Amino acid sequence: MIKAFSLLLIAFMALLAIPICIGLAGGMFGLIFGLIGGVIGLIAGLFGAVIGVMAWIFKSIFHLLFGWHWGFGFHPFHWNGFWIILLIIVIVAISQRKK
Repeated sequence: MIKAFSLLLIAFMALLAIPICIGLAGGMFGLIFGLIGGVIGLIAGLFGAVIGVMAWIFKSIFHLLFGWHWGFGFHPFHWNGFWIILLIIVIVAISQRKK
């Protein structure tokens, strides 16, 4: 009778302990992969921010030089790209002629 009771007690403890161990293992697995995913997301976010800043710089340059922009805001004066290129060619031609 004692042997049967001890076997039932061990079986009952295993019945409770095994699902708890599996749940804890699954939770730790999820936590580890969640942290790894968070680090990857952080790196990708920083990479995107750097690309965004570089794009903003080039967008600002083209907006100031050529008047290329989004939207329909009122901008009374912008240089035309043709005149800027022509001005650069004239400056280069004059500087080459003096040498």
